[in-house]
Amino acid sequence: MSGPLSLASPLSLGDRITCLPVVHGSGNCALAVRQWLLEHKCDCLAVGLPESFRSEVLAAIEQLPAPAIVLQRCLPNFASQWEPDEDSARNDPTDAWSYVPIDPCQPVIMALRMALGEHWAVEFCDLETNVFQPMASVMPDPYALKTVSLERFATAILPSLPRPFEEQTRQRLRYMAGRLRELEKTHRHIVMVCSILEWPWLREAYLSIADFEQPAHDSVTLPTTHSINPNSLIFLFGELPFITGLFEQARVELEDDENLSIDGVKQLLMSARSSYLQDLGKRARRITPLLLSQCLKYVRNMTLLEHRMSPDLYTLGVAAQQILGDQYAIHMIQTARNYAFHEDVGRDSITMGIDQARLPDGETVSVVSRLPGQPVSWRSLKLRPKPIVEDMDRWKTQWNPYSQCSWPPEDNLIESFRTRVMDRAKAMIGADLARSEKFSTSIKDGIDIRETLRHWYDGDIYVKVMPPSIGAMDCCVMLFDSPADPRDYPWRTTWFAEHKDESTLAFFASDFQKELIGPGIALATYGGAMFLYPPVAISDIWQDPRLDFTNTLEDRLLAAACLHSRERQVALLSPIAPGANWRRIAKRFHRQLIHIPLSHFNDAMVQQLRMVHVLNGREVRSYAEHFIRKS
Repeated sequence: MSGPLSLASPLSLGDRITCLPVVHGSGNCALAVRQWLLEHKCDCLAVGLPESFRSEVLAAIEQLPAPAIVLQRCLPNFASQWEPDEDSARNDPTDAWSYVPIDPCQPVIMALRMALGEHWAVEFCDLETNVFQPMASVMPDPYALKTVSLERFATAILPSLPRPFEEQTRQRLRYMAGRLRELEKTHRHIVMVCSILEWPWLREAYLSIADFEQPAHDSVTLPTTHSINPNSLIFLFGELPFITGLFEQARVELEDDENLSIDGVKQLLMSARSSYLQDLGKRARRITPLLLSQCLKYVRNMTLLEHRMSPDLYTLGVAAQQILGDQYAIHMIQTARNYAFHEDVGRDSITMGIDQARLPDGETVSVVSRLPGQPVSWRSLKLRPKPIVEDMDRWKTQWNPYSQCSWPPEDNLIESFRTRVMDRAKAMIGADLARSEKFSTSIKDGIDIRETLRHWYDGDIYVKVMPPSIGAMDCCVMLFDSPADPRDYPWRTTWFAEHKDESTLAFFASDFQKELIGPGIALATYGGAMFLYPPVAISDIWQDPRLDFTNTLEDRLLAAACLHSRERQVALLSPIAPGANWRRIAKRFHRQLIHIPLSHFNDAMVQQLRMVHVLNGREVRSYAEHFIRKS
């Protein structure tokens, strides 16, 4: 452990005073302050907060990791010459209450937390101001503190720091400089934690005048401490609530937290994946490590384009939406807002917004932070969340059970996929009859490299001979979940084609009535489906007594395909190869199953194809696209 820095250091204000310039609301800066205080001696910690906040702030810090807000009401200034304009509700300075966020990732809160633990003297050195005017600006990303010292970081941005132009800010700096002059008379090692925007001008005020008249305090009310609504913690914390919770968890478990600002993003994506899979179940996309790595690369590129080193919530949301879909992005944003150590709030809780707060009595007031961090603003991201329970219940009561139809864009996709599967099955039929022969006058269907290498010793070239495709195929069976649990797929029906380009479709799927996503719009998930093309009129396979010999949903679907197919071959798309039972069913109807593994197709595409939207009448098609979303 070492003593205070020498006067030659830009952080030194004197032989006994060291100034720590910080970026408020930064977890990386808070860790840098903690590390600095652990390495240097200190017997007095001074912070840029008024004395009126002392008791409430220190008491709230003792309750960490539970977050809180220390709010000071602004007294009306009847002597003010301010004249209202057309936007008086926002411009009236008497409406701006000031507050101190009790945020574990605030550098000032971190320093005070250490001072209480080490039993150092604590001094609140700021001027009492009724109407607080913060000095805020866009600052560099404090992630740079991972590789440079706090001193070098502050010195590097010194040329870009503007001189304060507000008279109140100049008075506050003079008052803090005077308080430091008083404190150095009674303490040997003083550390002053202040905003990096105020640091050079506080140093200038301290060194310029040795003795000057202190500014007068304003009349102020005593602050009060309130809990925060969990949904609005993102407006109180400088870091994402999820990452702030990781910092606190590492503190409790004595784990390494040096890289949590970035590693926490990875944990956020993994935690969002768990909630996403739990919510959507079998309809969810497979969130593979490859997709997550692509999402992180997208996040990195967007962050660099915005001249930052660590991502914000908007960047994470855009990347998740573009790579993994709307539903995953929604789960990621909800996970980012969760704080692991939040306790149940009482009646005195406050709901926060950007520069606004709703008080326990319902009144909404403008607020300003005494520890302002990076400026924040609203940015729009169009996502389609799940409907609320009340709307789903109302739509369910309005559902007409005698009017159902499909959504044409999904019909086109599944029919196109059916064509691909049948074309691949036809190619497999011809591949069984392919042969090789020596090259004579024509290369036929191409050189057979394997056979040529096998006869390399005699110098002959062999070519492929592919026979022309024989026969046709009019039936395709797709089994997406095998073995299928009948309890997961209670909806079993047969649909007929509306026009010549559609197939006769029989399928089993999940219960669409359990998930209504709009008025007259429901969602189900295919477990398996049978397509007959060209379309023909058949009886409902789920009521056909000729198929009662089957025991499972897959068996009945395969038996129906073999019964109604007019061709000998039936295309079968499934995750597993046909077993003895399926082959017996095909033999019973003198049919042959051409198996195509489901793994040959993109998993994300297959998951989208499994989603079937049920519309309560053709008139619903006119507005269905406004409610239908992708997983």
